[in-house]
Amino acid sequence: MRSPRFAKTLEGIATEADTGMRIPERTQGRDVVGAMKAAVFQGPGRMSWQDVPDPEIKDPGDAVVRVDVVTICGTDLHILKGDVPETLPGTVLGHEAVGTVVETGRDVRSVRPGDRVLVSCVSPCGRCRFCRENRYGQCLGGGGWILGHTIDGTQAEYVRVPFADLSLHPLPSAVDSYDAVLLADIFPTSYEVGVLAGAVRPADTVVIVGAGPVGLAAIATARLYSPGRIIAVDLAPSRLAAARELGADATVTDDEGPEQLVADLTDGLGADVVMEAVGIPATFEMCTRMVRPAGRVANIGVHGKPVTLHLEDLWIKDITITTGLVDTFSTPMLLRMLAAGRLPAGRLITHRFELGQMEEAYDVFGRAAETGALKVALGGPQHTAVEVSGGPAAG
Repeated sequence: MRSPRFAKTLEGIATEADTGMRIPERTQGRDVVGAMKAAVFQGPGRMSWQDVPDPEIKDPGDAVVRVDVVTICGTDLHILKGDVPETLPGTVLGHEAVGTVVETGRDVRSVRPGDRVLVSCVSPCGRCRFCRENRYGQCLGGGGWILGHTIDGTQAEYVRVPFADLSLHPLPSAVDSYDAVLLADIFPTSYEVGVLAGAVRPADTVVIVGAGPVGLAAIATARLYSPGRIIAVDLAPSRLAAARELGADATVTDDEGPEQLVADLTDGLGADVVMEAVGIPATFEMCTRMVRPAGRVANIGVHGKPVTLHLEDLWIKDITITTGLVDTFSTPMLLRMLAAGRLPAGRLITHRFELGQMEEAYDVFGRAAETGALKVALGGPQHTAVEVSGGPAAG
């Protein structure tokens, strides 16, 4: 379904592209306000794909983007579970997308209507103390992680993107949208909060607990730093198979004794870097037991329950524990690496759906242990049959 509000704009873009004419840098207000479909959070355990009003420019730095490809994140499942109380019923979910700019505010300079863009999961104001330090996730100027969290997000036909100059990244024509969409969140998250925060170095022994999408992206980006070995830990053999394909040197399920394996491979010393990519107390505590003295534990997982920090064991070990929300300062660099063929981003997508199959996509993603889903991606027309594509962990 094409929203009536943007129909003229989109037709104009197509005509100008065909004729080679310059696309205007600013669009004017519309006389006809339309409606679109969106995934709306209705409270814990409930989401509906329903009609909502088209987004509109509210601030001069906004852009409106037609969503071409969108994904579902594990954080969206945390919201549905009620773990994120800041997200109120009525909010459109989603914070990852690739799309086409259809409208811009008067202050936007970096994109214009017709541009194909990556929509970042973090929207930085660019002016506050934390943004000036590249800590965009902690933005004090009304930004940070707001899409699908405190304002309407990307799981819709259109999305309003605040601070468009810093929140949107134009895509080279050679970069596939289904590859690029994974750089909206999981690759910057794994790279910044896992690999950089964990200070992965050449010859390190790196353990990644959780071989879901973020854990797998951490494997792919950790390999860039030439570690001595990467060990992946997960409950699902299918995910460990994906971990091996993406560069893990050893894999182990929880019931096979990951702590003993790490001890055996390091002569009892422990791992240099351990990344937690699950978000539950048991796996975090496991990470602190597997790290060597003076090693680093990088927590990536989203935690909804209290975790015990065993300082009675850890105080003497001189370890560093880091936490954090992704800042996405690395997105331009990761996009260059993707364009150069150095990131296997699209291999994490195991299931593709049409946009109108949002509820079915949530069902498949939410039952990943049964379906083998890593990342699900949605795009194209609203109502056609689901297509399931092969991937490293397809069930």
